[in-house]
Amino acid sequence: MKKLVFGKKGCFLAMALSAALLAGCASKGAEPEASAAEGNQEPIKIGVIQLVEHQSLDAIYQGIVDELADNGYVDGQNIVIDYQNGQGDQSNLKTISQRFVNNKEDLIIAIATGAAQAVAAETDSIPIIASSVTDLVSAALVESNDAPGGNVTGVSDMPPVTEQIDIMLQLVPNAKNIGLAYCSSEVNSEVQANIAKEYIESKGLTCVPTTIVSVNDIPQALESIADKVDALFIPVDNTFASAMPSVMGVCEPHKLPVCVGAAAMVEEGALATVAFDYYDAGRQSAKMAIEVLKGADPAITPVEMVETTYIYLNKTYADTVGIEIPEALLQKAAKVY
Repeated sequence: MKKLVFGKKGCFLAMALSAALLAGCASKGAEPEASAAEGNQEPIKIGVIQLVEHQSLDAIYQGIVDELADNGYVDGQNIVIDYQNGQGDQSNLKTISQRFVNNKEDLIIAIATGAAQAVAAETDSIPIIASSVTDLVSAALVESNDAPGGNVTGVSDMPPVTEQIDIMLQLVPNAKNIGLAYCSSEVNSEVQANIAKEYIESKGLTCVPTTIVSVNDIPQALESIADKVDALFIPVDNTFASAMPSVMGVCEPHKLPVCVGAAAMVEEGALATVAFDYYDAGRQSAKMAIEVLKGADPAITPVEMVETTYIYLNKTYADTVGIEIPEALLQKAAKVY
């Protein structure tokens, strides 16, 4: 596990701060409305807490930073972003959350369910934008999607699970037994797994589940079902997504078709998915953050959904496991690896 390093991202000296604020006032493009940066001569403080490091969540963070900057909220000028990664460790997440509360951040953006739950447990007053949380209601972050009711709102990354399974069955039409692998300690994964199991069984197929609680469990969990299933489905799951080399290290020798919940997991070796762009989800989350900074109340700001999805295929892995991807499907794909 990487060592967690605490400290403000983009710290600067007092003289540099003064120059940066002047530069921010003179910069081109959209400027924030009357804010802490302008009224009190203090930059807006935004804490960003991320559950773990992997491509999808990293893309969300980059989308957040870019969207904020495009709207005149520039890190190191009129805002200070304190970006912290919990590295999948609950004690780290708690420490980071407490740090944000003690620092009296003006806004907190939480990337992934575990991160959002950790920071929501520490404050009911600082506004929180949750990003990449599959079901904010099931995660006990909001009362309802239409009326969150507290200090948390955000963007749901509920994926099109049934479409993902459909593309798997299109690629492996003779499959009878479908493996389902997920982390049982992630609420978001359980929600998707329940949908997947119900849909697989509605097709008259057998669902063979296997669960983990940490990345260390992945090899054994997958080996336990690899010879019993015709294909494997892994939903949007942060634990699996952070360890795709381990996943493919088991599945490739068994020539097991693996369909997944996120595009980055396909890039890292899996066969296919139907998914949205996490970078776009980050930009959408930042737009909500901007509205809250301008005065919107999270309690009455509805949770938003990411709706645009794309097909991602890995022809290299298809060739490895002996699957021929239909030309029509290749033509529809947003990206083929």
